[in-house]
Order: sequence, then C-alpha cells, then structure tokens
Amino acid sequence: MTSRTRFSDRTRFTGRTALVTGAGSGIGRTIALALAAEGAQVVVAGRRREPLDETVRLVEEAGGGKALAVTADVTSAADVEALVAAAVDRFGSLDVAVNNAGVFRGGAPLAELSEDDWQTQLDINVTGVFLALRAEIRQMRTQPTGGAIVNIASTFGAHTRHPGAAAYSATKAAVSVLTRGAALDHIRDGVRINAVSPGAVETPMSLRPGETTTDRAERAAATLPLGRISTTSEIAAAVLYLTSDDASSVVGTDLVVDSGATA
Repeated sequence: MTSRTRFSDRTRFTGRTALVTGAGSGIGRTIALALAAEGAQVVVAGRRREPLDETVRLVEEAGGGKALAVTADVTSAADVEALVAAAVDRFGSLDVAVNNAGVFRGGAPLAELSEDDWQTQLDINVTGVFLALRAEIRQMRTQPTGGAIVNIASTFGAHTRHPGAAAYSATKAAVSVLTRGAALDHIRDGVRINAVSPGAVETPMSLRPGETTTDRAERAAATLPLGRISTTSEIAAAVLYLTSDDASSVVGTDLVVDSGATA
C-alpha cells in the first residue's frame, strides 16, 4: 500500500460477510482490508495459502477484524461452491462478493500467443468469474437481504484496446458483458451486480518489461490526464461504494477508474 492509502472509519459493512477472490496480494488484498476496516467479516480466497494467511494477519492486526482464508481455484466449480459454503458455515451468510481473481498472459501480437496462454486467460478471467457468480448468486438469493457482487474487469476490453493484449482484452470485455447480463437476470432476486474497470494501478501488472516504478511514474505523468496511475485503495473505494447501500439503485454498471485515460 502507498502513502495515499486511506481506509474509511465508516461502518457500512458491520455484520456483513464479504468474499474476495484473488485476495493474496495487490487489489484483492486491499479490497479485503478495506471491507474489514468498515466492519465486514472477510473471507479471502486464492490458490496459494501463504499469501492468504498474510492477508488474514493484516486484517486482524489492523483492528481485530475477523477473516478466514480459503484456498480455491476459481476455474473449479467444486472449489468455488465449497468456498461459498465455507463462508456461510463460518459467518452465517454471504452478503458481499468481489470477483477479483485474474491473470494476464500477453505482451506479444495475437499471432504469437500460445493456445495455453489463451486458454489460461479464458479459464480464469471468464469461466472463473462465471463459476463464482453462479455460486454466489445461488446463495445470496436465498437470503432475505440478498447481496451485492462486484466483478473486476479492466479498461482493456470494453473501454480500450492495446497492442499485445488482444486476448486479455477479450476476456475482460466478456466480464463487463457478463456482469450486465447477470445483473438483469438477478436484480429481482435481491442480488445487485456491478463491475469495476481499473486502468493502470500501482501493482506489478502495470509495469512494462524492464520498467521500474520510477519509469512508470514518469510515463504516467506524461500520458495520463491525472498525471499518475491509481492506487489499489482507490480501486477498493470504488468497490466498496458499489457493494454498499450507498449504491442501492446502481445495477449493471461498469465503473471505470483509470486516471482519465479513457475520458
């Protein structure tokens, strides 16, 4: 987290259970910490246990929040269903879900992309979101208070395209469309579904090959309207807004947070 990271002292999520996939680092970890800071009981998920345990430790150290780490592969329907069940078994409900797990395999023209890299991105970025959405909705629609879901898409895809990222962009565009379709299907079930599309964020994914963080900052200062890239806490703030009661009439939107890059 950077010096600009701030977590609210509001308690919009007190008594609610939140699930975050891809929560072992970066945006996912910051979202989990932000939800916990506002009172949520947080279930953090990912494929590797050690970084999840670190997220749990950070949640607990930040203010004594409750957190549970669950290893899960979002490309496995059984894993995702067990993940939702674990959240409900431990905390009694599933009120908020953030489908953040994703992967980028690219940097070269599409004709040079391997089938394995194509399939990996499709499996995690699209099928993984579908499987998570399906399991989360099935639980939330059984609850009197329903629930709120945010899928992490990207400005790459529905909002802009870049050389060397055709396959990744296709998968993230699919997330945006899937979000809108699911939102229409299930709002009458009491489940609100939206997306956040980050632009460049202060994580390793936004570094170009051979680029340092100083190089990146200089590039952003010269090319982005805001003059800098977003922090993970700024992405978390957008997610918390959409999953809170502050956004109770926001359904099927794709909120872009990109320092003005696609303005």
